[in-house]
Amino acid sequence: MIKGTPDANVARAAKLDTASLSDAMDKLGVVGQCYRIGPRVPSFRMAGRAFTVLYGPAATPPGTVGDFIDDVPPGHVIVLDNGGRDNATVWGDILTEVAHRRGIAGTVIDGICRDVALCTELGYPVYSRGHWMRTGKDRVQVEATNVTVNIGDARVSPGDIMRGDADGVVVLPREHEDRILETAETIQEAENGIRRAVRGGMRLDEARKSHGYHKLQSKS
Repeated sequence: MIKGTPDANVARAAKLDTASLSDAMDKLGVVGQCYRIGPRVPSFRMAGRAFTVLYGPAATPPGTVGDFIDDVPPGHVIVLDNGGRDNATVWGDILTEVAHRRGIAGTVIDGICRDVALCTELGYPVYSRGHWMRTGKDRVQVEATNVTVNIGDARVSPGDIMRGDADGVVVLPREHEDRILETAETIQEAENGIRRAVRGGMRLDEARKSHGYHKLQSKS
């Protein structure tokens, strides 16, 4: 089940896999693949618009790690830029429970999470670089919300579409989302056409040629 489909373009993205969206972005010259950000459970699916949070090292006295949750609109994806840190978490079971109850679509972290058992039990999608138990409290703090962040070498701005599946996460920049979606829909339909042709007895090379497979990801 895909969590969160609050508007027409998010609903379109939810019907496309991340591979087709990635191919579309390659064709259009748009960077949107979030490198090494993966689901804690392969069955997780997610689509929604980004609510972004930027973290930094804790001050003295330290600031909060996670009191932004009540400001996130239902159907959005929480996007946490913790600078790729793998020595302290910024997401755990309390945030998972609240986010799930409030109808938030999922969480994406450039960093790590903890309490994976609860997100698995609830079916709440969390995507990150990994998981470990050590808290981020007194180690990192929220610097800003709803600002542009970096997630796996991809730029994410508030309101961009986030799409996650078993292969990882892509971000569709708002200014390019219509072109990306249209191109990805064309790519996915061509690949489905190839499958149908092969099932009908056509050779794979002939099916690929007839559907322009080798040009699907090439830049226009």
